[in-house]
Amino acid sequence: MKFKNINKLNEGAYITRYDITYETKAGGEKVYEMISRDKNIKDQGGLLKEGADAVVLIIHDESGEKILLNREYRMAAGRWVYNFPAGLIEPGESPQESAERELWEETGLKLLHIDDWMFESYSAVGFSNEKNVCVVGTAAGTFAESTDPTEEIKAGWYTKEAVGSLLKDQHFAARTQAYCYLWSRQ
Repeated sequence: MKFKNINKLNEGAYITRYDITYETKAGGEKVYEMISRDKNIKDQGGLLKEGADAVVLIIHDESGEKILLNREYRMAAGRWVYNFPAGLIEPGESPQESAERELWEETGLKLLHIDDWMFESYSAVGFSNEKNVCVVGTAAGTFAESTDPTEEIKAGWYTKEAVGSLLKDQHFAARTQAYCYLWSRQ
């Protein structure tokens, strides 16, 4: 594929819609629809931005026997979906600061320590250049309602057995489903 151009079609509060035109290896033209957190992509370099837009928190309890999952009403899906706590990195905020803030805002829990960071990954590479950084760590505390009145989140600790049962008939975000499947079978 050879990049030809990009056109901004619509700018929303959080995402911007673009059409990207490519020349295919057969010499044809392909117009690809995408969304981005970046409101000012003007060329192919803009698609290749540095840094993550958001954090994803893969959190275990202090015993290491339970994993933290949010059951959240997701408006785009029109239903409740299991997912890891996650959120956008605010301007001027480090990924660690974002992880601590998002965990507390969505669950009321405190991040005790970070065990690992995963390299940047794409949220939905089929239609967006949004990137995440995954944080693996441990948290503790008492659950509280989300501090954002527009979010409906029910956070909880789940054992491997409980996760295995949820995977049979509950909706998950893809990244959470994949990780939980492997974790529950260890």
